[in-house]
Amino acid sequence: MKDLTPPFRSLKGKDPFALFKNVETPSFILDEKALEYDGKILKDVEEKSGARILLAQKAFSNYDLYPLLSNYVYGTEASGLYEARLGKEEMPDKEVHVFSAAYREEEFEEILKVADHIVFNSISQLKKYGEKAKGKGKSIGLRVNPEFSTQVGHDIYNPCAPGSRLGVTEKNFVEGMTPELLSLLDGLHFHTLCQQNSDDLEKTFDVVEKKFSPYFSSLKWINFGGGHHITRDDYDRERLISLVKRVRNTYGLEVYLEPGEAVVLNAGYLLTKVLDTFDNGNTHIAILDTSAACHMPDVLEMPYRPPLYGADLEGNEVTIRLGSQTCLSGDVIGDYRFKEPLKEGDYLLFGDMALYTTCKTNTFNGMPLPSLYLLHKDDTLEKLASFGYEDFKYRLGRSKKE
Repeated sequence: MKDLTPPFRSLKGKDPFALFKNVETPSFILDEKALEYDGKILKDVEEKSGARILLAQKAFSNYDLYPLLSNYVYGTEASGLYEARLGKEEMPDKEVHVFSAAYREEEFEEILKVADHIVFNSISQLKKYGEKAKGKGKSIGLRVNPEFSTQVGHDIYNPCAPGSRLGVTEKNFVEGMTPELLSLLDGLHFHTLCQQNSDDLEKTFDVVEKKFSPYFSSLKWINFGGGHHITRDDYDRERLISLVKRVRNTYGLEVYLEPGEAVVLNAGYLLTKVLDTFDNGNTHIAILDTSAACHMPDVLEMPYRPPLYGADLEGNEVTIRLGSQTCLSGDVIGDYRFKEPLKEGDYLLFGDMALYTTCKTNTFNGMPLPSLYLLHKDDTLEKLASFGYEDFKYRLGRSKKE
């Protein structure tokens, strides 16, 4: 069986089911070779454009791989205190950036200890914390909302959807910004993309430039946010490089990018096993020991259909719906075409499982959390972590995990 599409290309010449024969299910398997592939692309973009690329930890927080990733990124981006601490602890020599829609007063002192860049979401938050953060030597940013979106659908991931809670609009910026507040600012941040190409970034920046460039002369940097699929095969990296150079040369600003998915695109797998098969009317169904709701929530939230090794190839004619053990009727991963019917005990391998999976898992219905493995470049497997009943229980009451 061969499937050398991007999610599985680093398995070329290998039988993954033989390679993973001693791995329990379900398990996430992170691919060191694929991580390096993505990292080298990002590093090339950094060197050619002068951009500073950050790892958005909301997409990938497996810190055992931070020593590897630190070779390719300028620092980490956090969505709050815990991610900021993780970035500081696990990439201690790199910059730590943090953005939150609002900061908790009881946590802000600790954020000041670990973060290098602090980005605020509103004028009021800038007023409340900006001077204090500046006094501690932090680089201060404000998130703006250009009120321009290149996304179609997926409003759950659209920061510029009507009524968005994220970022300061041009009107609010003009009305609320005073010379004193402007003097606190080192940079502006915008984030509008989701799995998009550099043409959409360029269109968005043109709007940001039109609305906010009068303030660029007093700033040191601009952050283009995330959602850039830089390591995707069809991504126009030359266009990105050209845009970054234009901004740096025209305005003298350092440019930050904070992709999450692009850092670990196609760099992980989820190994699962078939527990049962049956027909329900005209639908062939297989029940797996993994779950969309628990182990890959973006399948339901985005929604999207993850790639599956050996499925949907030319000549595959048997369509089977893959679902979970849970009681959620919609806990379905998708319909896939196979060469022959599945049977109990068969193993399946989902691809592109490094991003928005391990950091979003949950134990709904008492589902076990998948184990974590690392596939090294020499094809040896290292077990990073495993989880059991106590990991389910300790979050729910007095019993604490030892």
